[in-house]
Parts: sequence; structure tokens; C-alpha cells
Amino acid sequence: MSQLSKAVSIHPYFKINEGRVNDFKSLMAEFIESTQTEKTCLYYDFSLNGDVAFCREAYVDAGALLAHIENVSAHLEVSGEMSDMIRVEVHGPAEELAKLKEPLAELPVEYFVRVTGAQF
Repeated sequence: MSQLSKAVSIHPYFKINEGRVNDFKSLMAEFIESTQTEKTCLYYDFSLNGDVAFCREAYVDAGALLAHIENVSAHLEVSGEMSDMIRVEVHGPAEELAKLKEPLAELPVEYFVRVTGAQF
């Protein structure tokens, strides 16, 4: 079994308020810096499409994702002052997604259950 068999990815989309794109870019750097200490983070980066920011990130399992959210909670609070989280996708195996539904209940989450994949 692959070491990534429990991996989960989360894909939040932020609609940045008018005139705040540069502020949000600065905040992205703070998110990145905080995430550098997370040994269970598989990847973490941001993309921009005009005034919509996308964070592409994955963790070894649901517990690691929840630890990340706790780690960046102050940044998430600041992001709410300059953007709206308009969509969140979470991808992973059903048993890991089940662990996230209650803690993420207040977010606009769509869950995608992993059905199949290559084993490396």
C-alpha cells in the first residue's frame, strides 16, 4: 500500500475584495512561511486568476490537514477581512473524509471520494 493511501487534499478558493490583491499576496507569503514547519504537508502553493486566489495543498491524512488549519488559523482570520472563501473542495479516501466533515462543517465544502488511483 502506498504511503499516500490516506492522503487528503484541500482546495480553497478566495474571492479577493476590490483593491486588496496586493494585500492578499502578502498574506500568501505568511501562509507559506507558517506551513514550512509542517512535516506532514505534501505540497502547498497559491495560484491567482485576477481577483480569485486558489490554494493547492495536500496532507498525509485528515489529522495532518486539521493540524494545518489550526496552524494557520490566524492567517485564515485575516484572509476573511480581505476576501470571501467562495468554494472549498476536499479530496481523499472516504474514511479520511469522514474525519473532516464535523470540523469543517462551517465551510462551503464539497467532498470528493477517491475511487481509484495508481499505487507507487
